[in-house]
Amino acid sequence: MLGGIDIVALIATLMVASTPVLLAATGELVAEKSGVLNLGVEGMMIVGAVAGFWAAVATGSPLAGFAMAAVAGALMAMIFAFLTQVLLSNQTATGLALTLFGLGLSALLGQSLQGVRPPPTPKLDFGFLSDLPVLGRIVFSHDAMLYLSLIMVAVVWFVLNRTRAGLILRAVGESHEAAHALGYPVVRVRVLALMFGGAFAGLGGAYLSLIRVPQWTEGMTAGVGWIALAVVVFASWRPERVLFGAYLFGGVGALQLQLQAANYPIPVHLLSMAPYVTTIVVLVLISALHKRGVQAAPADLGKVFHAST
Repeated sequence: MLGGIDIVALIATLMVASTPVLLAATGELVAEKSGVLNLGVEGMMIVGAVAGFWAAVATGSPLAGFAMAAVAGALMAMIFAFLTQVLLSNQTATGLALTLFGLGLSALLGQSLQGVRPPPTPKLDFGFLSDLPVLGRIVFSHDAMLYLSLIMVAVVWFVLNRTRAGLILRAVGESHEAAHALGYPVVRVRVLALMFGGAFAGLGGAYLSLIRVPQWTEGMTAGVGWIALAVVVFASWRPERVLFGAYLFGGVGALQLQLQAANYPIPVHLLSMAPYVTTIVVLVLISALHKRGVQAAPADLGKVFHAST
């Protein structure tokens, strides 16, 4: 205990609270590395949350819920991909529209799910490791999706930096004209990257509705998708930094809950604002660094590609 706060519980809670952000940010990182800016992460997450919740309740299987959430998120991403990569609509406006569409669609689909409890998602059994003092509670007491989110950070780093597929993806994001001239299928690469990002945003949403807050509540993502977008910028589009960024923002959220539980004399509204205020402050600092020449965004991020150009 430190100042009335259980540090072990705080770290364990931090890991759980950070997982939805980490999943969504990892997917969005891949999408942005291909040169596409998708501001519809929040919409894909909330649709994944309601689709995963519905599937888990209908089948009694959390695994089916997560699978459905990934499919729902990927389908939302395909809508975005069709509009921006085929019809060449503005990426910023389309992403915002996708978020509004997702929020409205999820509210409609989730009307009959209010007050329903999903099947519990079991934690992985590590045997005696789970009983270790401190370490067992922090490291070996979580569900499979949390560990998958950590593994996928390493997988994405490896693919982007050590494989031909990653090289092509980064080439498309840096200069789609040069990639097209070399014969790379720019649109196909971007569509696949967007589908990957959508699937992981859906998984992040399902983690909220099935594990983090095991219930369906309208608008339950509450800005997590926007924080995921901020984490990608904070991480300078590097997978390893996404992990740090997600845990930083998740830690702020977990800390404010611990402070409330410890009855600190801080207004609850100020504590609830903490994750979002932190997001704004970090983005301002990152923006200042970028103005000084520290720029890591893909060169063609947000630019429209047309094969005839």
